[in-house]
Amino acid sequence: MTLEVESIDRMYLNVYQPRLQHEGGVASFLRLHRGHVFASSALMNPITKAFIAGVEQYAQAAKVPLITFAKGQRKEDVALEYRQRFQGTESIVLIGKAQEKTPVFRTEKRRHPQTGQTYPWIVRGTAMVNHFYFDGIDADFGPFFLKFCTYFPNNAKLCINGHEYVKRQLAKEGIAFEELDNGFLSCDEPQRLQALADGLSARRVRARLAKAVA
Repeated sequence: MTLEVESIDRMYLNVYQPRLQHEGGVASFLRLHRGHVFASSALMNPITKAFIAGVEQYAQAAKVPLITFAKGQRKEDVALEYRQRFQGTESIVLIGKAQEKTPVFRTEKRRHPQTGQTYPWIVRGTAMVNHFYFDGIDADFGPFFLKFCTYFPNNAKLCINGHEYVKRQLAKEGIAFEELDNGFLSCDEPQRLQALADGLSARRVRARLAKAVA
C-alpha cells in the first residue's frame, strides 16, 4: 500500500422545506400563506406549472440542452458526454427530464359525520412524476447534479463527490497526484490531501447548494 486516505465518497443529500413535508404543513401553506379558503391539491397545479415554465425559460436563456432521458438509459453516461464537451470551469451543462416514483400530496373527499357535507382533505400518496436533473461542473466540487421534483413542494436532491472535491483543491494548490476513476493512486503531499478531505464541511456543501439554486 502506497497511499491511505479517509475521504467522503459520493454524497446524496435531501433538499426540502421541512414544513411542507406533511399534510398539515401543506394545508397551512395553502390556507394561511396563499389565502385560500380550502386546501386542495388542485391549488398546487399552478405552482407546478410555473416551476416547469421557469426551468424551460432558464434552459433557453442559458442555452443549456434540455433533454428527456430514454427509458433504461444511464443518466450518468449521458451527463458524462456533455461534461466532456464543456470547456469552461463551471456551469450547468445539461438538464435531463425523467419520470420517477415519488411521494406526492393528493386530495380526497371526506364527509362531515354530523352535517353530511363533503370537503377536500389533503393526503400523502405516490405517483410517477417528472424530475429535472441539473447536471453540472463546479470549480470546487467537480461533477455534480441537483435533481428537482416538478410537483409541489419541489423537493430536491444534491449529489456531490468528496473525492472530486479534493482533486480540485489539490490542483488549485499545485500538488501533484495520480487519480483513479473515483479516488487517488498517489499524491506528493498525502498529509495535505488528508487535510483537504477533512475540510469538506457542511458549510462548504451548503455554499455549493446555495450557488446552485441562486
